[in-house]
Amino acid sequence: MNSDENAGQHDALSEGAPFAPDPNSKPIDILLVEDTEADIKITLRAFKKARLRNNIYVCHNGQEALDFLYHQGDYKDAAQYPRPDLVLLDINMPKLNGYEVLQKLKADPAYCMIPVIMLTSSKSEEDIVKSYQKGATSYIQKPVEYEAFVRIVEGFNFYWNIVNKLPDQKS
Repeated sequence: MNSDENAGQHDALSEGAPFAPDPNSKPIDILLVEDTEADIKITLRAFKKARLRNNIYVCHNGQEALDFLYHQGDYKDAAQYPRPDLVLLDINMPKLNGYEVLQKLKADPAYCMIPVIMLTSSKSEEDIVKSYQKGATSYIQKPVEYEAFVRIVEGFNFYWNIVNKLPDQKS
């Protein structure tokens, strides 16, 4: 779903921001897999407030995410639904949970290099360990307070847009 309400391209940092992206860099395509509408809206709002360029696509469950990634069902148009540069993945979702999606991606040579960040409200040590065992790149616990979440997203954006280098594996 790449609608105005649930996804979109965000503007580059404006003047006065603490850091600026490389003006020659392109936006990062992010797949957000989250089943709770309120969490989707908060996440999108936090990314918009961080003011870096990202294309965010939203899927509401694990099966929908796999359809998006493998261009099946409603997501057959690869130009409209591009291979993401990274995936933000909730754990507890209907149809397929985050672990099942993570395991499938990491087992597939065509998708195993895509960074998968578990973005969840769970602070369970068991969930953290299981996420890394199944191949998660990172584990981010969603804070309760919105401003704290915005700070996490700003740090996330700084790392993924400025510091980190992603391989160009678009097909």
